[in-house]
Amino acid sequence: MVKRINLALQGGGAHGAFTWGVLDRLLEDEEIEIAAITGTSAGALNGAAFKAGMARDGRDGAKVSLDRLWARMGAVGDMRMANWIAGFDANPLLNVLKVMAPFSPMEAISQAISPYSYGPFYQNPLRPVVEQFDFGEVCADAGPDLYICATCVQTGKVRVFSGGDVSTDAILASACLPNLFQAIEIPNPETGASEAYWDGGYTGNPALFPLFRSDLPDDLIVVNINPLVREEVPKTAHDIQNRVNEISFNSSLLRELRAISFVQRLISEGTMDSGRMKRVLVHMISDDDLMTRLSVTTKLIPIPQVLHMLKQAGRDAAEGFLDAHRQDLGNRQSADLAAMFG
Repeated sequence: MVKRINLALQGGGAHGAFTWGVLDRLLEDEEIEIAAITGTSAGALNGAAFKAGMARDGRDGAKVSLDRLWARMGAVGDMRMANWIAGFDANPLLNVLKVMAPFSPMEAISQAISPYSYGPFYQNPLRPVVEQFDFGEVCADAGPDLYICATCVQTGKVRVFSGGDVSTDAILASACLPNLFQAIEIPNPETGASEAYWDGGYTGNPALFPLFRSDLPDDLIVVNINPLVREEVPKTAHDIQNRVNEISFNSSLLRELRAISFVQRLISEGTMDSGRMKRVLVHMISDDDLMTRLSVTTKLIPIPQVLHMLKQAGRDAAEGFLDAHRQDLGNRQSADLAAMFG
């Protein structure tokens, strides 16, 4: 029996390669059908690659499209990492990067120089990556519905791009970290005025509400690449900033999950008729043990060895989820939201 699900793909820079692995494994399961995807930043890139590949050549096309996306990401040369690092295996490399993290050149540049300081020499390093998508495929009717989240700089509100509104600029806006990239200008369809956009993670990482449509399945799998919990209190300036970023980029997701939990409780208590609000069944695929070993440095530097290590970790996490919760899909929620917000 085919189980239809929705996916919510978090942003997190190069850590999005974990989601690549999750998607790669889900595509191998003929009993899983993905009806809709909402994504932010790296999640938007993964969602666009998935959708384009499905529209072109089904499951095999989606796997190829994702592989090509992350090959392009691993070849991005603007992230300024010395070539000698290419000789390391992934696990020792993580230890090297952890030591180097407070001295990351990208962090130093982002704190000292505005992206507007480059003047006519400014380039968004992700534009050549995103421009290689075929937007006829990304915006096609075939395949899952796709929603891309970005944050309007002027209003601070989330904007969700879907259908024909998904474009190179929409995806770049969703992945636009304001201390690294210049804001992306996109016209407001109602007023025609140009609006500036930053990373969608500030207001929806990713936004879940597009998936609450009655015609979409109840099951929602969140692929989480930002640790919800860190046991140790950060003490260094770098670790403090890293945890602030994680909390900031999880806050919108937690807010929507809390709202889902509240509606579930009202329905269970009989306070609200089940037909008035959608009863969403939430599941999560994550590897917090791995993600707590990583840092903002590994988010900003797409080193091929680390990307492939993350892909394998994503495949393993998806495999573990299917082993443990395949029978839950369509029947019950596997994420314990009551405990999360208790």
